[in-house]
Amino acid sequence: MTARLPSVVAAAMLVVAVTGCQQNPFRSSPTTVPVSFAPQSGSPASTTLALAPAPASQFPSFANTDPKQLESQLARSRQETQVAQDELAALREQLAATSTQLAQARSVARPEAPPGGDWGAGGQSGSTPTVASIGQAAMQEGMTHLAIPGATARLDGGVVRIEIPADKLFEPGTASLLPAGASLLSQAASEVQRVYPGQFVGVEGHTDTEPLQNANWGSPHQLSVARSSAVFEFFTSRTTLKQGQLFLVAHGPNHPVVSNATAAGRARNRRIELVIYPEQAAAEPAGTAPVD
Repeated sequence: MTARLPSVVAAAMLVVAVTGCQQNPFRSSPTTVPVSFAPQSGSPASTTLALAPAPASQFPSFANTDPKQLESQLARSRQETQVAQDELAALREQLAATSTQLAQARSVARPEAPPGGDWGAGGQSGSTPTVASIGQAAMQEGMTHLAIPGATARLDGGVVRIEIPADKLFEPGTASLLPAGASLLSQAASEVQRVYPGQFVGVEGHTDTEPLQNANWGSPHQLSVARSSAVFEFFTSRTTLKQGQLFLVAHGPNHPVVSNATAAGRARNRRIELVIYPEQAAAEPAGTAPVD
């Protein structure tokens, strides 16, 4: 019995060596520690992940876009750009034309400021400007010597205004001179030339605010232009007034002398004013044929 004990012990040790220590009742169980790849807050890895670019799927991609569709969109964009450029060019041309018209209008419409030179018809420059003029006292004195039947004269600052009712000059709603109106203009021209020889004379057309009955005129301004032009043509063709000392202005209803609320007021506002300026026109060159 004693002889067999070493053999039993040796066999037991061999079994332990083969099976290992997994069934060892004296061995404690190992603790499992989970592994996490999430970066800790504030760590460099966390910062790197926060700044990482967005996935490529978030950006537009034209890889699968039809090339013909892209060409169509490009052509449409070019066409819209060309249309915008054409419109801009047209606006620039209109602005240039408007600026030119404004400059021309300013050269003509200067009724309140004495002209500094020969404006001629419609404000065009003619002969050499002159600075010769008469004083306000002489202008006022001459006004008292004017004798024009049916017209009234008044001093307006440094100019004399001779007011002639349009109803005595023209047929109603037209720019056609009446026979009596032609006679009245002849007398007015003679008086102006007698009292204020060689002075600049503005021919101003005025209307009231009533709608026009004559379809030939689109606005009261057009009628006032036609009437002042008719007086200008009469003066230059049938009186001794020279074209170089005359200019014309059309105000339409913009400058009434009285209210348009009554028929009498509207009748007075329909008028032609001959505005005498203190400046004198330059003498016409020698050899100029006199007006018949």
